Parts: sequence; C-alpha cells; structure tokens
Amino acid sequence: MAVPEQNSEALSSPVQTDSAPGSVSGGAAANDALLPRRRSLPLVWLRDVLISVAISVLIITFFYQPVRVEGTSMLPRLENHDRLFINKFVYHFEAIQRGDVIVFHYPRDPRLSYIKRVIAIPGDRVEIENGQVYVNDEPLNEPYVPEQYRDTRSMQPEIVQPGEYFVLGDHRSIASDSRDFGLVPRRLIYGKAEFVYWPRRDAGFVR
Repeated sequence: MAVPEQNSEALSSPVQTDSAPGSVSGGAAANDALLPRRRSLPLVWLRDVLISVAISVLIITFFYQPVRVEGTSMLPRLENHDRLFINKFVYHFEAIQRGDVIVFHYPRDPRLSYIKRVIAIPGDRVEIENGQVYVNDEPLNEPYVPEQYRDTRSMQPEIVQPGEYFVLGDHRSIASDSRDFGLVPRRLIYGKAEFVYWPRRDAGFVR
C-alpha cells in the first residue's frame, strides 16, 4: 500500500555572488562605498531562497508526490515504511509500460492506494502456471522476484481489456494483486514510482 505524505521539503543551495568589477581606494571612502552592497546581501539571499522554495513546491505539487509504503508486498525493492517520490505527470505524455511500478486507487475501495508492478497491458494474454507468469504465451523473465519470494499459484488465461492493467506484487507469496482483485482500470492509476529517498540505505531509482 502507498500512503501520501502530508509534508514535503524544499531545499535551497547557497548562492555565491561575484564581487563588483574595479576597486575602491581611499580609507573611509572605500568603506562607505561598500556599505550599500553589504546591506543588500541578506535581501538577495532571502530572495533566492524564496524563489528556490517556490520552484520546489511547484515541482512537487504538479509533478511529484511523496508517498510512504505500507506493507511488504513489493519486497525486496520496496520495504515497509520506505518513502519515495512518484511522478504524477509522466503518463500524460507516455504510455504505461510492462514493468512499471505504479500507484493506484484500490479498485475495491478507492480511498486506499496500492503500489504494484505492471505485468500485462491492454491486449495482452496473461496466464500463471505454478508461479510462472506467461504473457502472450511467453514465459516472463522476472529478475525483481527472488526465488524465496516466489509461490506456486496458478491462474487461468485472461485477456487484458482496453483501458485496464494486470498488476502483481514482487513478493508473490504474500501480495494481494490482480490475482485477487482483478484488473486495474486506467482511471485509477495516478502515478509512477520513481525514486526512494528514505531511508538512505534504500535510496535510489525504482526498477
């Protein structure tokens, strides 16, 4: 399950300003000439920080959303309480692909959000025999599912209908996924998992 985070953080980097060209000589006159520039530095720094914060908020609001993973159905890549960014905008420009890790509203209760991996897209024929997944009659190579997380469940062949997707959890032996709640309509999918940012040991892109 994926839970939206309530807060996001905006980071800003210190900005180094160049010194004014030329030089000033003459004791007190030189100090007086530098005073207006020194006094303006805090304002320049504050302006840059505010701009950086505004840009960060806009990016997070319109493109990315922080979420928290609840549960272990996506082990080993995503652990319980991992925090990651999802891209909310990418599927406006590109199609959902097999292998994408997506976040969607749970079909049986849209108030909940789930995170799973896309296994089959519209038009695909998907079947499972003793834990081995077949897509369009070809065995699916799944390096993201270690041997200890596999199971022996089977599923009758099914054609994925237009506007729907077949999803599975990587931890097959415990995951609740399309084998249980069926295909996921496109309208319920609202993001693609992109990057784990916490904890540090799990940080990295989601593959």
